[in-house]
Amino acid sequence: MDDNCNKSILLVEDNLGHAELIIRAIHDNKICNGVHHVLDGSDALDYLYHQGRFTDTDQYPHPDLILMDLRLPKVNGLEVLKQIKEHVPTHFIPVVVLTTSEADKDIAQAYHYHANSYIVKPMDFGQFRQVMQHVCDYWLKMNRIP
Repeated sequence: MDDNCNKSILLVEDNLGHAELIIRAIHDNKICNGVHHVLDGSDALDYLYHQGRFTDTDQYPHPDLILMDLRLPKVNGLEVLKQIKEHVPTHFIPVVVLTTSEADKDIAQAYHYHANSYIVKPMDFGQFRQVMQHVCDYWLKMNRIP
């Protein structure tokens, strides 16, 4: 692995099968080894603001990239996205919506709340691995944020 291994990804995904595929694709592609997975929008916000069980900033570092589903329990993905982009400590973190929804309304709302990218999850694992490679290469290696 290269120097991007110190990069951290927050994965917000309630479907354990999808989460496993995403994490596997990231690890198979040797993109980074810092994937932190939460199951709902409430835990995502707690993680980002170091609240609840996520107060240890060494164990739960600020992510360099957020991969997030839209349909989440407790707090939906659009509300999480809105809160991320409204707060100074988190608004520069790239958020890639990674979802099964192809609905124009969902796409428009995600970009309205300043998603950095909107990707529909491919059903084929080979394609999925390739998509994850491109997403992480761009957002963790090429893209620069302040």
